[in-house]
Amino acid sequence: MKRTRIAQALALVGLVSPSLAQTTPPAGEAKLEKVVITGSSIKRLKDEGALPVQIISRSEMERQGIASTEQLIASLNINGNGLDNLAGNADVVDGAARGNNGATSANLRGQGSNATLVLLNGRRVASHGLNGGTVDLNQIPFAAIERVEVLKDGASAIYGTDAIGGVINFILRTRFEGLVMNAMVDIPQEKGGEIYGADVTAGFGDLDRQGFNFLASLSVRDHKILRGDQRDFVNTYQPDRGVAPDTRGTPIATAFAISTLYSALSRDNLNATGRGTGPADFADPTLRVNGINVLDLPGQAGCGSVDGMSPYEEKLWATAASKYGCAWDTGRAAVIQQPVKNTNLVSRLTFRAGEHQIAAEAVLGKSESAKSFSNNQISSGTTATTTLPNGTRVPHPFLNLAYPSTGSSYNEIFNQLVAAFPALEANRGQPIAFRWRCMPCGPREIETETDTARFLLGADGPLPFFPEWEYRVGLNRATSKSSSTVGTGYHYWQKFADLINNGTLNPFSLTQTPAALQALDAISAQGVTLYGGKYTMTQADASVSGPLFKLPGGMAMAAFGLDKRTEEYKFDGDQRPNANTVDALIFNVPFDNALATAGTLKRDIKAVYGEIALPVFKGFEAVGAVRQDDYTGFGKSTNPKLTLRYTPFEELLLRGSYSTGFRVPTFKQAQDPITESQYTGADLTDPAKCPSRAVSTTPGCEAIRPLVLFGGKPELEPEEAKMTSAGVVIQPTKDLVATLDWWKVRREGTILSYGITTILNNYQYFPDNLRRDASGNLVAVDTRWVNAGESITEGLDFSLRGSTMWADARWTAGFDVSYLLEKRSRPLKSAPMGPSEIGVFTRSGDLGIRWKHTASLTRTAGDWTATLSQTFRDGYKDYTLPGVANGTVKPANWQPNVDSYSVFNLSVGYTGFKNLTLTAGIKNLLNDEPPFSVTYDTNTGAGSSWEPRVADPRGRSFTLRLEYKFF
Repeated sequence: MKRTRIAQALALVGLVSPSLAQTTPPAGEAKLEKVVITGSSIKRLKDEGALPVQIISRSEMERQGIASTEQLIASLNINGNGLDNLAGNADVVDGAARGNNGATSANLRGQGSNATLVLLNGRRVASHGLNGGTVDLNQIPFAAIERVEVLKDGASAIYGTDAIGGVINFILRTRFEGLVMNAMVDIPQEKGGEIYGADVTAGFGDLDRQGFNFLASLSVRDHKILRGDQRDFVNTYQPDRGVAPDTRGTPIATAFAISTLYSALSRDNLNATGRGTGPADFADPTLRVNGINVLDLPGQAGCGSVDGMSPYEEKLWATAASKYGCAWDTGRAAVIQQPVKNTNLVSRLTFRAGEHQIAAEAVLGKSESAKSFSNNQISSGTTATTTLPNGTRVPHPFLNLAYPSTGSSYNEIFNQLVAAFPALEANRGQPIAFRWRCMPCGPREIETETDTARFLLGADGPLPFFPEWEYRVGLNRATSKSSSTVGTGYHYWQKFADLINNGTLNPFSLTQTPAALQALDAISAQGVTLYGGKYTMTQADASVSGPLFKLPGGMAMAAFGLDKRTEEYKFDGDQRPNANTVDALIFNVPFDNALATAGTLKRDIKAVYGEIALPVFKGFEAVGAVRQDDYTGFGKSTNPKLTLRYTPFEELLLRGSYSTGFRVPTFKQAQDPITESQYTGADLTDPAKCPSRAVSTTPGCEAIRPLVLFGGKPELEPEEAKMTSAGVVIQPTKDLVATLDWWKVRREGTILSYGITTILNNYQYFPDNLRRDASGNLVAVDTRWVNAGESITEGLDFSLRGSTMWADARWTAGFDVSYLLEKRSRPLKSAPMGPSEIGVFTRSGDLGIRWKHTASLTRTAGDWTATLSQTFRDGYKDYTLPGVANGTVKPANWQPNVDSYSVFNLSVGYTGFKNLTLTAGIKNLLNDEPPFSVTYDTNTGAGSSWEPRVADPRGRSFTLRLEYKFF
């Protein structure tokens, strides 16, 4: 079959599938099947690259040893660097990440996972049952994928909401005959993070000869847990490089003076200030110290005598009063990649009646995760009350929590304190307030099970009275039902407090008595249902496409369609009959009960759309599209798109597009309740009192730890976006092609949750978000969703592909680059545009990596295929701890920038055995560790001394895949 030069180029570069790059066949050859490419509704024989669509074939994924949708997405340069993978979601999460247990998502152009549209065979799938707004990629049946199409452009004019960053269309096998089994392993050199998989695909019936085909595919993928203590690069205690833990809840408890209790460490009992002030430092009598660990006192064993503990670096954290504290490396204690087991089943029955085709499809999935993170920190509290799910205020179980004088270790600990601080003798007999890392409690664990299903009935073929026009209709229902239950590490709050207050549990010992362990086990909350959610989408769609009239450049084509869908979301919180009692309270469990009272939330969407392709003259085509969506509660949104393609001669193609887009708030963004969590870091100051913003001993610049409020806002409006792109495709020779595309995304009213740091840095624009007490002290910061001012993201995509015969082998090389030109935002319309966000650390959200590239070289000769590939991610400016920021200390080996991250992969495939294909490989060939970063796990995300948004923590791994075709 003859292909045009530029169509061959696009097939080579992977921007259009080979089937689309063919012209009309000569007489006598089989008729070419019309297809629809992602980003267009028009069904036609060819599409020579008007849209930047990257196509990844099944064989390419197998050759690279890609074992899951998450690994596939991570390999894309266009994908952003957010906390939306199994490593980024591994530890305790709050705010925008609540409900992402076991989930992994896509994030094209760095616009966020809820601004990336995910399709399965060109139609929507259900959002995750717990968050109700983001598609969990674990539901995609990876083993049944035929190819993946990635549209690097906005597409709201075709698909409606969410298609701002781009579109990922997972296309499954639609027909299959035979029986094939696959088995694969991906095993790291060091223990932890193993991946095992197996699948079987069977099908029978020749659709062309027999008029039907049935296929079924069953697959299992098991991602094992990876703990921080299984990788040497996870080490938060590196003060010489500018990072150290800020967590003084340690296995041997740290003693504190608190304002509400006359305790062993109190200066006096005259007032709250005296009770909350510790003793004078024996080395500097002008300094009052607090947070004292006896291991760090003169003559004692030292903090490092206990595995995982280290001296508290008070200079780095700019808290001089903590000079005798110890810290706990939560990074080593955390899970840095959560375990997930996915089971997927796909079945499809297709009938052909003349030129009409009818298909029934069922896609089922189950995802099971056991999200495990560091043991609970137990702290003596000063808050008088807490709130039951029904809003009733009750006494706080940890108010004045303290180890009593009757405890078995009391005299030993108190005598060690008095030896260093003789003035404390006056407090003998008073209880010891503390912070304790409860090692006998076990690691915290939340077990989540998600069941997904999509049932589709569809048909397509020529219209009865207009045979040149074709129709496509479908009815589908997709659901995602998730439930999280409490695992190990959680205990009933009041009963736990009783065990401390009566001396049964000993926070100052590494061992507990058998009676204490038995009592602790008796109050475990394991098995309690935390929450559950169900997202349901019912959709009916119909479209027609065909020729309109003849133009100088060819036949004008058009498509028109209707789309009607209903989205429903139901969230169930704590369903226990005694949930509104003190006895039912479980310490530190992230219950989310308020939303459960909302019942089932529902909205209807009706849409009409049209698209027309006009070949104005030979080589020049203009494509226009427009779609109007009508959302319950949000009204109508109309979004156009114009795409131009010009081929002045067959070696050159020019293309460009302009479109608008929108995204409505998710159910949770609009309806979630307000939740509260205590900020645990020591790097914040009150911006109204501390102009320098650096923590120091200057009055007003003391570290603050306000409450962080998060939740939904019913008054949120849909956000709007404008997307522009322009590109060129050049093919100077038959086997060499290059593409260069410029793109820009401008979003207004972006639905964002600004982190506490961003709000404090721009406090003058968020006066209503800062909550103060009667004395003017900052006590809480509202970080709920807002319609932000504006964000601009701009970049270049470059691709180079070449292929040649040399030394009796076919050599194919590829090089793809994503380069950020601009990434800036303003918090409100009235605010000036902020500084560049490229190459700068952010606590949450997307890291603006300037340069990302992938490169590959493949040799094919006979039955052998070998591929060497590289993935590269640029470095960026690192986070800085308060003591370094204010100039108190400059670590000896401190570097302001994070190094770039680069890994090489090698794979070899062999097809010389009958019916058997073998593929073996080594990922991260040089065993490069993630680059060091001051990123510190503050119990709101993964990563300690490394960055999970950029690097793979597994290290070098060995892959093996076997495929056997029985018939």
